Amino acid sequence: MKKYVLASVMALTLTMQAQVQNAVYLAYINEWKETAVQQQKDYGIPASITMAQALLESAAGKSELAVKARNHFGIKCTSDWFGGVYYYDDDSKGECFRQYRDAAESFKDHSVFLQRPRYATCFEIAIEDYEGWAHRLRECGYATDKLYAPKLIKIIEDYRLDTLATGVIQSASRKPAGAVVAGGAVAAEATTATQPQRPLKATMVRKTEPIMVIHNDPEPPYVAPPTAREERDSFFLSHPKKRCNSLNYVVAREGDTYANVAFRLNVKERDLRENNDALGRELQKGDRIYLSPKKKTGQNAYVWTHSGQSLWQLSQEEGVQLEVIRELNGLDPSIRTLRTRQKMYLKKVKEENVR
Repeated sequence: MKKYVLASVMALTLTMQAQVQNAVYLAYINEWKETAVQQQKDYGIPASITMAQALLESAAGKSELAVKARNHFGIKCTSDWFGGVYYYDDDSKGECFRQYRDAAESFKDHSVFLQRPRYATCFEIAIEDYEGWAHRLRECGYATDKLYAPKLIKIIEDYRLDTLATGVIQSASRKPAGAVVAGGAVAAEATTATQPQRPLKATMVRKTEPIMVIHNDPEPPYVAPPTAREERDSFFLSHPKKRCNSLNYVVAREGDTYANVAFRLNVKERDLRENNDALGRELQKGDRIYLSPKKKTGQNAYVWTHSGQSLWQLSQEEGVQLEVIRELNGLDPSIRTLRTRQKMYLKKVKEENVR
């Protein structure tokens, strides 16, 4: 009787261990495991650490940063970053995070990011020692969470990420050893070549050979990043200022977004969008970008519009706030595009002149 109870307890324990793994994490690991292993080969960062950080920071690719900015490692903007940016509330409101073209670029930038001098001591630890790497990353300031290292270690051990580089990953659906089979007998403990039995805790072996040196090239000379003013001046070289209704504006070029324009001008993205009545609107090539709030009156008392012209286009062309145009002409908020040629007032006029 005791044997059957013991077998049942063992089966229940192993089943609970299997439940730790979930389908979303497993799918993410399957999609990005080769990329993580390649980063280990190219940069000497353990594939287990790369994958665990990606799973934790991006919620297995489901976080807002991962979905909208393709940022899978929570890397923030730095003074030497000139790529896309995404603003997100993290430790403080509206923090600037790096935005990538795709997730693969995020994985590579993570590896490059860890080549900074502040993380140099991480590479003194053997690749197999994921626990040492996890604690050292926390000590070097990668994250502010005091439990960051234990969280990484738990993910690695729950999903056997320490086996990524060997190509053998523990399955969550293997048959528990010692399970009761037909006839009331207890099955013998066995494992297969593709589904090795996982020990309660992986035994790590430290390398005894010298640490791999990535290169022997001298450290490149320090180049000071551009100041906010230099960045702004550089922007205006490629985006000359123009004038309309006594306001300065620039014309958007291919690849411009409200986020990266705001970053280069050292202003808040929301303020820039509000200046241009562009909350919820994406920037298009050729659009005007006003650098200050548009006015409540136009240069002319009125203009004649053409069929198909939108009120937003009219607002941008005349440098007059969109809501003001609606109020001056008694337009319903639902009207966005003009179907016929119309006379649109840009200034308040006497009632007798309107009739």
